[in-house]
Amino acid sequence: MTTPELPKEPVGTGSETLLEFPCDFPLKIMGLAQDNLAQEVLIVIHKFAPDYDGKNMEMRASSSGKYVSLTCTVKAHSKSQLDDLYRALTSHSLVKVVL
Repeated sequence: MTTPELPKEPVGTGSETLLEFPCDFPLKIMGLAQDNLAQEVLIVIHKFAPDYDGKNMEMRASSSGKYVSLTCTVKAHSKSQLDDLYRALTSHSLVKVVL
């Protein structure tokens, strides 16, 4: 019995991806509970997904109320669009984690 050859790079790196574009792609963004977190996240998202409707943003506070998670499902058109969006969100001062 032979073992299958493993890919040389992790799946999903470079131009390779398991996603088929365009697709709806949920982003989970977490940050400290501040009044302007949702507005700031929306500004960043609109730079890369201008058709995103902010009314669809889901917001949930942590049990302690210190953090807020935002779920934004964007229409993704390419891997590079998602990569740029992730980089912009994770570099924002109000954002702690993006999944």
